[in-house]
Amino acid sequence: MIYGIGTDICDVRRIQASLQRHGERFAQRILCDAELAVWQARSRRWPERGVRYLATRFSAKEAFSKAVGLGMVMPMTWRSCEILNLPGGRPAVRLHAALAQWFDERRLLCHLSLTDESDYAASFCVVEKIE
Repeated sequence: MIYGIGTDICDVRRIQASLQRHGERFAQRILCDAELAVWQARSRRWPERGVRYLATRFSAKEAFSKAVGLGMVMPMTWRSCEILNLPGGRPAVRLHAALAQWFDERRLLCHLSLTDESDYAASFCVVEKIE
């Protein structure tokens, strides 16, 4: 049974502007430690890929927060929701702390799709209730 659906589109140029204004602090606010390490490595090698990585993670976390119906209200926080890639590249969500407990108590499962093209990153999330 579908618990919720969330979608988000993010202007990559807006993320770039935030990075220019706030520096790495902006990325540290959005990304958990594992994501931050990936972002730093990509940004060093290909700065544009680093910005796209951050934009897709921002978009995915927004879509997830909508699908679970919390928005950015506790226990949902930017850093408690990690977006990773499974072997083969499929995106997945790994939750931490109180958000993981909240999600597990409700017996939920997340399906996530990400894309980026030119100036935009988009995400689609379906959260399913496991019976």
